[in-house]
Amino acid sequence: MDVNGVTALVTGAARRVGKATALGLAASGADLVIHYGRSAADAEQTAAEAEALGARVRLVSADLSRPGAAESVFDGVGDLEPVRILVNSAASFPKDTLADVERDRWEATQSLVLAAPIFLTQAFARRLPDDLEGCVVNVTDWRTARPYRDHFSYTVAKGGLDTFTAAAAEALAPRIRVNAVALGAILPPPGEGSDYLKALASEIPVQRVGGTDPVVEAVLFLIRNHFVTGEIVRIDGGAHLR
Repeated sequence: MDVNGVTALVTGAARRVGKATALGLAASGADLVIHYGRSAADAEQTAAEAEALGARVRLVSADLSRPGAAESVFDGVGDLEPVRILVNSAASFPKDTLADVERDRWEATQSLVLAAPIFLTQAFARRLPDDLEGCVVNVTDWRTARPYRDHFSYTVAKGGLDTFTAAAAEALAPRIRVNAVALGAILPPPGEGSDYLKALASEIPVQRVGGTDPVVEAVLFLIRNHFVTGEIVRIDGGAHLR
């Protein structure tokens, strides 16, 4: 799909990978619907940067863990309809284990990390005009294949997102392609600094962290390549090899 001139909706676009992806799409000529949860000031900054790149922008705030949030997000698209690209980037990264996870935390994580992309994709498919093609890119984690010990509910939710990527690619073909990027050492978690990054880099074959540029490049590739669907591309510096 040619990105230029189409509308892309990016969830969690106020910060970090979501922001970088939104700005990468804007730099490639897309118009943007920027979803955010509570980070209004950061979302407005992302919007300003995207507009400086020539994009038309709409800001949409929603708690994606709540029922009905997907439809409310698409209701906010306004004059940027139709959305032809959906990037499901919003997530949380709670610390828990199988031994101590509590139902409320479990359900909140499943709602945001797994259910939200499912129902956003459903709303996207319903609203895409019959004569247009669309593309969905989910943001998952390579550690679904080698699970974290202390992020249990997150890892299980991302594993579900992997399965959903394949199931949705089959269900929505041929008009809508669905792929994913599985991230490794891209950015440190909030609150961590350079020492954390050095430790991450020492554990992977390429001996460095990725930063957001490789993620943006992979997302754009998956959107542009019309013959790829149901794929999960690892952006992990070879971490899966060890």
